[in-house]
Amino acid sequence: MLDKLKNLFAKKPEPKAEPEVKKVKEPKPKKELSEKEKATINNEPYVAITRVEINPDNIHDGAFELDWNEKFIVNLIKAGYKIRPDDTDEVIADRWLQQICRTIALEMYEGTQTDPENRDVRYQVHKKKLDNGRTEVS
Repeated sequence: MLDKLKNLFAKKPEPKAEPEVKKVKEPKPKKELSEKEKATINNEPYVAITRVEINPDNIHDGAFELDWNEKFIVNLIKAGYKIRPDDTDEVIADRWLQQICRTIALEMYEGTQTDPENRDVRYQVHKKKLDNGRTEVS
């Protein structure tokens, strides 16, 4: 029996397994929201020009590529840009862009016509006084 007790105390203790360390997952970095996503979340209209193409053979020929959210199209429809029942979102947005371009061109034209130094000479009225109180207008 004494031998058993000696052996009991003589046994080397087995190494204890180290406690398992749980790896804490690092939170994924939050993706920065785009301007379109922010506007959509806030129920605000969004439109942006994403690309401009210009014909290298004819600089007066080009195209814009637009990106928009649903709220923008809804606002255009409310403003009367949907004319036909089968108008697509692309047709509605294109109709809006054409109107914007027309407005800009008209404002620029009117601005140059009100400035006498920039006025188009083809549309100027020339007056020349003649004899007997007459005036020639051309």
